[in-house]
Amino acid sequence: MTTTDGPPQKRTLIPLKKALERGGFGRTKAYELIKKGKIIAYKMEGQTMVDAASIEAYHMSLPRIEPSG
Repeated sequence: MTTTDGPPQKRTLIPLKKALERGGFGRTKAYELIKKGKIIAYKMEGQTMVDAASIEAYHMSLPRIEPSG
């Protein structure tokens, strides 16, 4: 029996500079998040490219600040 998982998902890779703007963090913080696996990055011809969806996932994982009563 053969199973098909569907077509491979296309990644939206953006240059690090654009990722910094989208993420709202600096270069040092970006590399810290990459090292911790919080955002996903790839090297493409010597340039660091960041998976845009991983930035959104990181933002969604941040804890909400609850309003004080």
